[in-house]
Amino acid sequence: MTSTPYADALNATRQQYPFDRWREFYQEPEEKQGCDAVQSIFDTLVAGLIALGPTASEADKKQLFQQAIEATNDHEDIIETGEREDLCELTNTITTACGLEPADYGDGEELASEWREW
Repeated sequence: MTSTPYADALNATRQQYPFDRWREFYQEPEEKQGCDAVQSIFDTLVAGLIALGPTASEADKKQLFQQAIEATNDHEDIIETGEREDLCELTNTITTACGLEPADYGDGEELASEWREW
């Protein structure tokens, strides 16, 4: 598979994942499993955006974000203030990497704020 600047930018967002740091902090097996699940959700988001490609519609890209954020809501029990800030920052980074502007969503609060419960 040929690498493209779009795919490279999205793959680079994985370098900003906070999940290894979370795992060091979490003590309970359920917390670590939740962390693994949230990482998988964001891996799926990045892979989906890459599969859509840079010319995909805003609506199609936004749908993938909605699916990811709603799936992350299922793990809100492991998301406290620090994790919430990490996830909002990560979501903004991915939003920018796929060609969207975070401030255009959620009344300027960013894309995750449209669906997040954490």
